[in-house]
Amino acid sequence: MVVAALSACNRNTGPDESLDAFSAEEIFQRGEYELETSRRSASSLRYFQEIERLYPYTEWSRRALIMQAYAHHRAREYEESRAAAQRFLDTYPTDEDAPYAAYLLALSFYDQIDEVGRDQGLTFQALQHLRRLIEQYPDTDYTRSAILKFELAFDHLAAKEMEIGRYYLRRGNFNAAVNRFRVVVEDFQTSTHTPEALHRLVESYLSLGLRDEAQTAAAILGYNFEANPFYQDSFRLLGGQGLQPEARGEGWLRSIYRQAVRGDWI
Repeated sequence: MVVAALSACNRNTGPDESLDAFSAEEIFQRGEYELETSRRSASSLRYFQEIERLYPYTEWSRRALIMQAYAHHRAREYEESRAAAQRFLDTYPTDEDAPYAAYLLALSFYDQIDEVGRDQGLTFQALQHLRRLIEQYPDTDYTRSAILKFELAFDHLAAKEMEIGRYYLRRGNFNAAVNRFRVVVEDFQTSTHTPEALHRLVESYLSLGLRDEAQTAAAILGYNFEANPFYQDSFRLLGGQGLQPEARGEGWLRSIYRQAVRGDWI
């Protein structure tokens, strides 16, 4: 195969040279060679695109399309990679490479999640496509990686809520802070940020004079994360006001506490 690829390379196949006289296999090998040896992944795209034009509806055309999605992704051309991967899924939904196309489609969103402060629309899209991959192709080689990336993206969204909540808390806007920390506790309870969210609720509610809510938040924190340093901080805060972590009142946190006791939470 390597010999064949090198042979194809030696023939006149410059960027402006017609590929009409070449077989689909020869063009594909040239594309693979360019992908492996060139620093610019995009240089291989011409060959894979020409296969689709010259040899449509063939096995080589199918393989060329998935290679386009991969080459675009490697070049960080995420929108183009996404379009090629989606076209593959639309055209070959039951193909053996469909899980890989679905994985590249999810990665086209996931690999742009690089910092908490960015627009979270990309994170939501990544979660949506990762979940679809996990549900539709549960027994493939890509599932484990997709599950890990789903958890990281999920944690990323919780981190964004925590960042905004802490911002409000530092500025004394306690009601707005409570709303953000509540989102983490209710919607992202399996994330790594839940213990801190509960502790920040204790801080916020104490600042608002809502002792029942503060005690209940600490009770949930202690019930689920007793060894966590944030529980120790909450315990000291309550102790400073002569209070103990315990479920009190009938607010939304009391419902969470009942779920935790029944084993329905976390």
